[in-house]
Amino acid sequence: MGKGFFQVPVAYNEPIKSYAPGSPEREAVLAQYKSYYNGTVDVPMYINGKDVSTGNTRNMTPPHDHKHIVGQYHVGTEKHVQEAIDTALEARTKWAAMPWEQRAAIFLKAAELIAGPYRAKINAATMMAQSKTIHQAEIDAACEFIDFLRFNVSYMQEIFEQQPESAEGIWNRVEYRPLEGFVYAITPFNFTAIAGNLPASAAMMGNVVVWKPSDSQIFSAKVIMDVFAEAGLPAGVINVVFGDPVMVSNTVLASPDFSGLHFTGSTTVFKALWKQIGNQIDTYKTYPRIVGETGGKDFIIAHASANPQQVATAMVRGAFEFQGQKCSAASRTYLPKSIAQEVLDLVKKDVASMKAPGSPEDMSNFVTAVIHEGSFDKLAAYIEQAKADADAEVIIGGDYDKSKGYFISPTVILTTNPHYKTMETELFGPVLTVYVYEDSAWEDTLKLVDATSEYALTGAVLSRDRYAITQATEALQNAAGNFYINDKPTGAVVGQQPFGGARASGTNDKAGSAQNLLRWVSPRLIKETFVTPVDYRYPFLGES
Repeated sequence: MGKGFFQVPVAYNEPIKSYAPGSPEREAVLAQYKSYYNGTVDVPMYINGKDVSTGNTRNMTPPHDHKHIVGQYHVGTEKHVQEAIDTALEARTKWAAMPWEQRAAIFLKAAELIAGPYRAKINAATMMAQSKTIHQAEIDAACEFIDFLRFNVSYMQEIFEQQPESAEGIWNRVEYRPLEGFVYAITPFNFTAIAGNLPASAAMMGNVVVWKPSDSQIFSAKVIMDVFAEAGLPAGVINVVFGDPVMVSNTVLASPDFSGLHFTGSTTVFKALWKQIGNQIDTYKTYPRIVGETGGKDFIIAHASANPQQVATAMVRGAFEFQGQKCSAASRTYLPKSIAQEVLDLVKKDVASMKAPGSPEDMSNFVTAVIHEGSFDKLAAYIEQAKADADAEVIIGGDYDKSKGYFISPTVILTTNPHYKTMETELFGPVLTVYVYEDSAWEDTLKLVDATSEYALTGAVLSRDRYAITQATEALQNAAGNFYINDKPTGAVVGQQPFGGARASGTNDKAGSAQNLLRWVSPRLIKETFVTPVDYRYPFLGES
């Protein structure tokens, strides 16, 4: 038990390294990248603190060089998933009883390991497996992950400090228990930080976890588990399984001890899991917590007063960084007619200055590959359809090639139809669709932006007119959980912009805030009376 009121170290955002030519961090990450590229890594599952190999393996290949094999991972069966559940439940007793400051120390150590000896490893792994440029890897796999760990520890302390008032003669107190059972974490390919945070945030609060990473992120997931192991995470607290996602989910959700889902991925999958949990609700010992961040069809709307260069930069960075494979990426833009051509000319100039998509090892590349062939084929089909449709025109890019890597050039589609398919459908690639509106239709266009998409994750307005900004902020209050004024709709920073959206974009439980951590505890109120009554009679029962 604790022997003091402990104050955790003050959380701060990890400084982003530049990776400028000649810098030591650049040399270190390139050396690690070459080591990964020229070697082969074997990635077993991780159950009860032990590596579990099955011999049934799948190859891992870089999206930007898909014929080159950099390793393999072992695929599990229902038996392995059940072992992960059983060992998690066995570990829960000691882990839940561990003083919170001891759990905090593990994750604070993990943050320092990533900031130091593991920085090049986790960044190079993210460059290799997810085809991120070094800048995108640094802000994700290193800095954001470190920030999650540091700030979540601070939020944990804040939560524990929230205590009720006590009246005379009694003491009210609340303890924040972990959920009764285990948490199931499902993580996506696109952010190494999210992959690490979803199991870690639940575990930090005393829960045990079964974690299913994306098949396309297993290379960097291995580094995450190496960090947790070195940081001292006890066996069985976070168990990692690979395998058919339907089989894994069916096995997990069949357990009476399933108590929570921490999910980032597609809206379709999240809805299916929610329905499955609901249909099996009588199975569970407790109502499971369901936390999800899913898709987005994120917007930029420019007012006629906006600075064209600023709008163009927001479009290029918002739509094309990491090949548009961010839940927050700009994928639909609304431009006023008076500045539309100038903005589009500037975007065209920016895109023309970029090298053709290539490997992240070449640090002069702004754009690399999309994650896999399925994504490539889908995006290529939408581009070809836009070339053929009468109400759409590919005005920038439109090229693609998968002979070596899954390369899609930054593409801009101009449409005369505000409900054109690529204005409404989440593409998850470097494809931006633009609709030009009459300057006088500003208010109607705000309504259009709000009503067009089922999603409500991120959005941005650019304007130099404060009345217009006020209008947009009010009109679009339900259209985005993270709303940006005079900026691109991407780049949320832990501790500064808690992230999440509503509608079909998720439960809006705000990763990077105490709100998210509160979902992974079950509070218990304890009332202690110091002088216990000995007579049932209240004063009002007395005779006149």
